[in-house]
Amino acid sequence: MGKFTKLSSEIVENVGGAGNVAELYHCMTRLRFKLKDSAKADKQKLQDLDGVITVVEGNGQYQVVIGNDVNAVYKEIITQFPIKASGESKEGAQKSEKTGNIITRFFNTMSAIMTPIVPALAGAGMLKAILVILTTTLGILSVDSSTYKILAAAGNSVFYFLPLLLAVSTARTFGANMFVSMTIMGALLEPNFTDLMKNIGDITHFAGIPVVLMAYKSTLIPAMLSIWVYSHLEKGLNKVIPKNIQIFAVPLISLIIMVPLTAAAIGPMGVYLGNGIASGVNYLSNTSGLLMGAIIGGGWTFLVMFGLHWGIVPAMINNISLHGFDTIKPSSAAATFASSGAALGVFLKAKDKKLKAYALSAMMPSLLAGVTEPIVYGISVKLKRPLIAQVIGGVIGGAFIGAMHSTVLAYVFPAITTLPAFATDTFVYFIIGITASFVITAILTYILGFEEPSEILNETMTLAKSAQAVQTDATRVKTFIASPIRGKVVPLAEVSDPVFSTEAMGSGVAIVPAEGKVFSPISGTVTSIAKSKHAIGITSDEGFEILIHVGLNTVKLKGAPFTEKVEENQRVNEGDLLLEFDMKQIQDAGFELTTPVIITNMGEFTGIHATERQQVTNKELLMTIFK
Repeated sequence: MGKFTKLSSEIVENVGGAGNVAELYHCMTRLRFKLKDSAKADKQKLQDLDGVITVVEGNGQYQVVIGNDVNAVYKEIITQFPIKASGESKEGAQKSEKTGNIITRFFNTMSAIMTPIVPALAGAGMLKAILVILTTTLGILSVDSSTYKILAAAGNSVFYFLPLLLAVSTARTFGANMFVSMTIMGALLEPNFTDLMKNIGDITHFAGIPVVLMAYKSTLIPAMLSIWVYSHLEKGLNKVIPKNIQIFAVPLISLIIMVPLTAAAIGPMGVYLGNGIASGVNYLSNTSGLLMGAIIGGGWTFLVMFGLHWGIVPAMINNISLHGFDTIKPSSAAATFASSGAALGVFLKAKDKKLKAYALSAMMPSLLAGVTEPIVYGISVKLKRPLIAQVIGGVIGGAFIGAMHSTVLAYVFPAITTLPAFATDTFVYFIIGITASFVITAILTYILGFEEPSEILNETMTLAKSAQAVQTDATRVKTFIASPIRGKVVPLAEVSDPVFSTEAMGSGVAIVPAEGKVFSPISGTVTSIAKSKHAIGITSDEGFEILIHVGLNTVKLKGAPFTEKVEENQRVNEGDLLLEFDMKQIQDAGFELTTPVIITNMGEFTGIHATERQQVTNKELLMTIFK
């Protein structure tokens, strides 16, 4: 059994099984599922898996954040289960195109197209940057040497033949034939075509139709537009051409139509669009680099969290392809180093040894590889205040980098190891900017502080112990009750059913469930289970009677969504599973999930104190009962 076999199996199980997966692909740190029914996925169980950092629902995807091991986990899933990678089947591609609104589909499409070619771009880009340093900065390698030319060919090839790489990636995304797609774009790089042009913008003719000649090497948008059009043409041809001649007829007709169409219309339009985007970015950078840098530096983390940054990545690559440099990526580096600063601040401030160890281990991939998800999800989002510090640090660093018009020579993930890619004439300003982001965020994280997991636990234990210890002539603590359900705590007075809100049946609180499970909040005996299974009563060893009523008016469901795990008169311990229920089925039937948890014999006790926490798990203190 492989290292990630068990984790892969558990992930698929908790997204609803292989049959619930419409398509799957991965980026640098996360598995991106498109689920048929997201309600079948168990987010909490996924987040609790050892090896899963967190789960993000957004941009029309169910994203399971893994970190550096995502590729290994992805391969295990594809090997173990009959799940197709995104774009491998035409049927899956067609469904994918129609999922979500137009904005969601755009970002998903950009992500699917760009993700596969990013490693090649990053590797080749770094090689180009190193060559610049070796020849220009250090002067230890001559540009006329064969060594330089061979390495330069390796660095330049991905950019020169970028239309071919994009043709393959776009074809996979839209379910078109990858080799015909590559042939279409390859025609625009073939000498017979390129020899027609002496200067960009020259006019030639195809069957009497004027064709504006462009240079398509290193271009980005023409390939994506052309293959998108071709994917629809191919689908249409497959419907009308007999199957026994499709093997040659479809490619033949596709080439006859698409190559001239791309050369005459789609290609020039894509080139002009790409040039316009590049000019717009450069205009913003020159006009208000400080503002642009501040927005990118402060907002990039949120874009990455939901996968929306893929809508901007093509603009970066387009700038590098057309001009040899980009001004967006340097400002985004401020967000990356701000994340590292947040991890350092937590490491220095935290008292909990596990949190300190996690902060240090999460900081390393960020500094060395530009991978920030372990910090963002495992620290910043969970502890909240480090995220505030991170945004502030990113804004300040990004604003400075943008104001100084810092540039990058290649598309890379900002990190210490990729600094050569930023070694232009603005390198000093870039170093100042990312250092400021890192240091400011670390200091602010330390100053603002955060609530550690151990502090939350200690607070609960202290409250419980002090409650048990407090004794006066009038009252003394009898015991305390754990929450039977994970979810949001709601005062009983806010429950829409007057039977509970008026405390006619007893005092307590209510919980809006986050999962369909009820655990025993105390040790005692199950004294009653409703015939409709929606309510269960337990008598504690100390003598108080607790009623857990799942949902409001759910007696009308006649037990359909409920599965009891215990029997009447059965002895239970705190934390034992009592009941499971289908949250979606209850909501679809039009009933509220709000679950009152009440003490029905309060006449025998002197008071009740509910937790002040807004969210609880089944292991946290919910109520304290006074005798």
